[in-house]
Amino acid sequence: MNKIAESAEAPSTQRAFLKDAAHPLRETLINELHARPFESLEPPLRASYLAVFTGESVEAAQVQRAHVVRLCARYDVAPPASDAKHFIQDLGPFRFRWEGHSEFCTYTFLRAEPFAEPFADPVINLVPRDWLDAIPGEMLIAAHVALETRDVPLREAPVLSRLFNHNLVMGCGIAGGSAMMWSDLRPDTDGFVRFLVRDVDLYDRQAGRSIQRLLEIHTYSTLALLALPMAMESIPTIARCDAALSEITGRMGRIRDLADERHLLAELTTLAGKVERMEANTNYRFSASRAYYELVLARVTELHEQRLCGYQRLSTFLDRRLGPAMRTCEAARARQGALADRIARSSNLLRTRVEVALEAQNQDLLQSMDRRAKLQLRLQATVEGLSVAAISYYVVGLIGYLAKALKETGIGVNPDVVSGIAIPFVAGAVWWGVRHARQIAIREDQAD
Repeated sequence: MNKIAESAEAPSTQRAFLKDAAHPLRETLINELHARPFESLEPPLRASYLAVFTGESVEAAQVQRAHVVRLCARYDVAPPASDAKHFIQDLGPFRFRWEGHSEFCTYTFLRAEPFAEPFADPVINLVPRDWLDAIPGEMLIAAHVALETRDVPLREAPVLSRLFNHNLVMGCGIAGGSAMMWSDLRPDTDGFVRFLVRDVDLYDRQAGRSIQRLLEIHTYSTLALLALPMAMESIPTIARCDAALSEITGRMGRIRDLADERHLLAELTTLAGKVERMEANTNYRFSASRAYYELVLARVTELHEQRLCGYQRLSTFLDRRLGPAMRTCEAARARQGALADRIARSSNLLRTRVEVALEAQNQDLLQSMDRRAKLQLRLQATVEGLSVAAISYYVVGLIGYLAKALKETGIGVNPDVVSGIAIPFVAGAVWWGVRHARQIAIREDQAD
């Protein structure tokens, strides 16, 4: 009994330990690893899928979640949590799946039922129209998916062509040959892209993974292409800025004076500001585009495609169409970065020239100030001599007046003799006093 009691207490003790010692983000990180699970799907099944561009703001995510809550209230089911990023619920007429991402969210409506025509009467027709019309954000992706059983007769090429309005149809084996897929990746008359998937030897989780990967490939490839218009728009601007930089750099060798240098530096600063604004407007979109493209490549690899005779594979189509677009975006981004680096180097070079010119001017100014200081010292020495003479004259005069006063009182002194004798003594004392005062001033100035 004691062993049983100890074994019952052990899990409780462990839970208490984990609760006390756990990192504050531990549960959040573990939940993130298990977020957006694959659906367990079985044919026959059809799905309608929407991807809405919302932007990155927290308010946009809250608005999307509130819209999902309103749909749940209409069907009287429990809504998603306030911090939920994905939500799966059976609403009765259809199964509903919502996923929130960094700048977009997806809505998937699924219904398992037999069908004769894959894309006739799609699942989205069961969703309340007023709720669909009120979905916040900008609709970016709309797709229908039909997963048919292996019992359905295999369609011939002309039949498949009619299903996709006689467009160029891509087809391949997926999931290592456990299924086949066909699509034209073009919106039909209703605005939805169509995917037809045929079960060959799928199990339920595999079916869910395959369909989700197809939808993710379509979504991420479209999001990756959002950068292409920016790239095409920025390339002429980059070319103009590049030409302006070359012209400014060429004029640097013909600079005549400091005014020319300052004028060129002002032009470079203006050009640098223009390129910086362009980079700020496009850098996020280019970075996101590259990340989405890497996700597309990863999802295509996870499809484990196999060739179907007479059809172009999905990976081949994306490599021929999406690859060049992504290389254009990457080239525009690289040219922007290289242009910014060249402007920075030119600015540093020109700024160095301006600083050297200013230092030469400062050196000339210091030399001029040194000459003025020497001249001032010579003038000061001259003034000091005159000061000694003037002060001595007035002091000797005062002594003469004193001698005259003493003579008037009866003391036998000769004022002229007294004045003459006092001159050298007075002049020496005055000279020493002036020199001593100047030395004190020099020492105080050096101490400061």
